[in-house]
Amino acid sequence: MAPSALVQLGITDALRLIRTRQLSPVELVRAYLERIAKLNPSLNVYLTVMAEEALAVAAAAERAVMKGESLGSLHGIPVALKDNCEVPGVRMTAGSKFLKDHITTEESEVAARLRQAGAILLGKLHMHEWAIGATTRNPHFGPCRNPWDPSRIPGGSSGGSGAAVMADMALATIGTDTGGSVRVPAALNGISGIRPTAGRVSIRGVVPVSWTFDTVGPIARRAEDIAHLLQVVAGYDPQEPTSVNVSVPDYFAELRTGVKGLRIGLLDGHFQTEPTPTVVKAVRQAAKVYETLGAQVEELELPGAEAAIDRMSELILADAAAYHQARLAERPEDFGQDVLTRLNRGAALTGVQYALARQAQRIWQRQIEDVFSRYDILLAPMCGGAAPLIEESDGVETTRLLTRFSYPFNLAQIPVLSIPCGFTEEHMPIGLQVAARHWNEALVLRAAWAYQQVTDWHLQRPSL
Repeated sequence: MAPSALVQLGITDALRLIRTRQLSPVELVRAYLERIAKLNPSLNVYLTVMAEEALAVAAAAERAVMKGESLGSLHGIPVALKDNCEVPGVRMTAGSKFLKDHITTEESEVAARLRQAGAILLGKLHMHEWAIGATTRNPHFGPCRNPWDPSRIPGGSSGGSGAAVMADMALATIGTDTGGSVRVPAALNGISGIRPTAGRVSIRGVVPVSWTFDTVGPIARRAEDIAHLLQVVAGYDPQEPTSVNVSVPDYFAELRTGVKGLRIGLLDGHFQTEPTPTVVKAVRQAAKVYETLGAQVEELELPGAEAAIDRMSELILADAAAYHQARLAERPEDFGQDVLTRLNRGAALTGVQYALARQAQRIWQRQIEDVFSRYDILLAPMCGGAAPLIEESDGVETTRLLTRFSYPFNLAQIPVLSIPCGFTEEHMPIGLQVAARHWNEALVLRAAWAYQQVTDWHLQRPSL
């Protein structure tokens, strides 16, 4: 099989070929490393490539297959991590000047679980500085570029994680999502990405933005590939204080059962009035697809959704300012201007304001719980238009615009997955958010899988 075909395999097919000895993990890893070497100089997706380590692990994986040893659920699958996840002996920058030469000695729980399942780490991916922003226009490491149009941003903060999958520079990646940092890159690059319920995946060993809202989420082309990774990384971690001891279901048990009879709410209000007409049309067309699959779709408004955006911003930035308190006091000049602006806003928030925002969050969560007593899933646009041009992207204002439709879901801390559902006039991808009640990632994946069986937006690729 040609390298160009190898890098287009999904996880299910790659696993089958590896286990039946029709594909060597070494061959697969080499195909990705060749792709990285070819495209990274222009797209700036990887900050660190672990080529030597990846080939060594791939060779060991090949030997295990040939010996008939017991294989992990991701045996031989090449993945890459956002550069705020610790991998021992490997540089981790968090996209910052502070950590530009930092070599970690600890291992993040997500990296450990992937390795234990047999995944092969290709490297560390570009990101918005400290994960505080949605552009990945990074002043310290240069901008990461969108594979559909290198003059445009890939979104953020997991910009490299999104661009790597779309450019076939990794079979799947790990990102983090506090305010939309998995779903924004998924939407702007035309792939799939999930923000799990807060507490579902351990954030131990991941540089924090907000202890309250941080999540770790897989990014891949297919909902089925997301399920493969989530099955591995989800689960209770007693050493991580935000991890919640809730059992992890089999995400494949009902993946292919369809959406017939599901009650779906298509969000109205600012979710319909703020995006471009092309985005609104694409989202409505996606809702019609669900109707043809047997779901019942109704439009509904979420009163207070726009106010939820402001409360979410306050809480995130207050947490972020607390984490960076010493750096803000000692070396403020080493932050990018947009990140410094946002951190100063968080530091200026009073205790009274924070308490009021937390109470507003509790009320909002109860309101969302009530909505899910009437609907199984909710649909909404992810971003309001095409990926902005790099030169026109302001770290503060562009981030505000790109997260307008993700923040209300984040404040509720529910699982949300973004899948592609069309293209803008500029031929840039459009993302659709699919949300469900707490801990119901399985339903989100099932709904996304059903949509992707009758559409091919997620399989579209740019000419590179």
